[in-house]
Amino acid sequence: MATQGAELAAFVPEEPAGQRLSPSLRSRHVSMIAIGGIIGAGLFVGSSTSIAAVGPAIIVSYVIAGLVILLVMRMLSEMACVHPGAGSFTELVRIGLGNRAGFVCGWLYWYFWVVVVAIESIAGAVILSGWIGAPVWLIGMALLAVMTGVNLLSTRSYGEFEFWFSLIKVVAILGFIAIAGLWALGVTSPSGPTFANLTAHDGFVPHGWAAVLGGVTSVIFALCGAEIATIAAAEAHEPARTIARITGSVALRILLFYFLSIALIVSVIPWTAVVPGKSPFAAALDYMRIPHAGDIMNLVVLVAVLSCLNSGLYVTSRVLFVLSDKGDAPKALVALNRRKVPVRSTLIGSLFAYLALGASVLSPELVFSFLVNASGAIMLFIYLLVCFAQIRMRNDIERSAPERLTIRMWLHPYASYASAAAIAVVLLAMAFKPSSRVELLSSLVLLAVVLAAAFARRAPRHSKIEGELA
Repeated sequence: MATQGAELAAFVPEEPAGQRLSPSLRSRHVSMIAIGGIIGAGLFVGSSTSIAAVGPAIIVSYVIAGLVILLVMRMLSEMACVHPGAGSFTELVRIGLGNRAGFVCGWLYWYFWVVVVAIESIAGAVILSGWIGAPVWLIGMALLAVMTGVNLLSTRSYGEFEFWFSLIKVVAILGFIAIAGLWALGVTSPSGPTFANLTAHDGFVPHGWAAVLGGVTSVIFALCGAEIATIAAAEAHEPARTIARITGSVALRILLFYFLSIALIVSVIPWTAVVPGKSPFAAALDYMRIPHAGDIMNLVVLVAVLSCLNSGLYVTSRVLFVLSDKGDAPKALVALNRRKVPVRSTLIGSLFAYLALGASVLSPELVFSFLVNASGAIMLFIYLLVCFAQIRMRNDIERSAPERLTIRMWLHPYASYASAAAIAVVLLAMAFKPSSRVELLSSLVLLAVVLAAAFARRAPRHSKIEGELA
């Protein structure tokens, strides 16, 4: 076992000669990608459903879910600093748990983001259709085409677009926090401080603590996306140093952007006034008599959607590129153009997103519904694999080369096991929650299909080390 640990510590996957991705992203790009990965429609609109279901205590749900995501990101940061050339965080799972785990993790993550790309295309199209009057499906196809073009230009073009998209979202949230904070503190409110809203309507926990724990199951999905930064960092000038900064930025994002904004929403307005499916940010701004609040939030949500669409296409191309490199996808997809962009992998991801978009028009209740439901628990499966990979890799590295641990998981191994246990509890809660049971079952069907493919595939031609770990 000690010998295997030494081999594992020494193994760093590399792209084949001549097929290296371009290190064209700056630290500012990756930092904003990390910040923007979580800030999407799930915060600006989706949080309304969670607030309505839980009440003011949704703040606690966000703290619990945020802590789990923070610990997962810390695990990823630890592994990525040991293996900065992995190319994708899914490959860290391969290094820690073997080829089959890498196959499963990579394809599940690719599928998740292909479906997200289709969903975000539709979300953006719905907003724009109210302004330009064109069919939703046509606008969705146009948005997908534009963002595909951006990703085909160069990695730097993706980074620049995502930098500015994320900056707009950050400015919008900071502006909201400032406006709502002044109101809640009584500086601009005509009736003084409004924190009484936290307990005025049936108490802080109107539906009981079981609802608070149940809220974690929906909230945790809104927080997914931070791991994109570990993929982007592989194309940064200093990947190890860039990754080292990710954990801190994630902590700040969770505490500032999510915790503060949600806490201020339920402080400014009664939680009973929040309507599921409608932006609670817009509701709070309307309550504070901010002019054109609805239009402002529609613009912010549109930016968030385009940002997620942009990142989704980037992620699908890079994950498919690495899968191809490892022999888990057709080798032809590993080809790069002169700008070091995996064009074929990008176009394949875009094509499947178009097919999913088409399914939303031709078979919304059957095919598209299954595609969306099947992605419901995928990220939780992936995060579980990350936990197990980190535990194994950390144990092996500590025995063979502890000096390589420049970033360490907090309270290892207890925090790692606690994270895995928390994710397992969320999955169990989904099984008992009628609204999410179908998503869990659909995701399990997809997991079974990918697992069957992993065991049926021929072993890729890679190093002896990988073969021993598979």
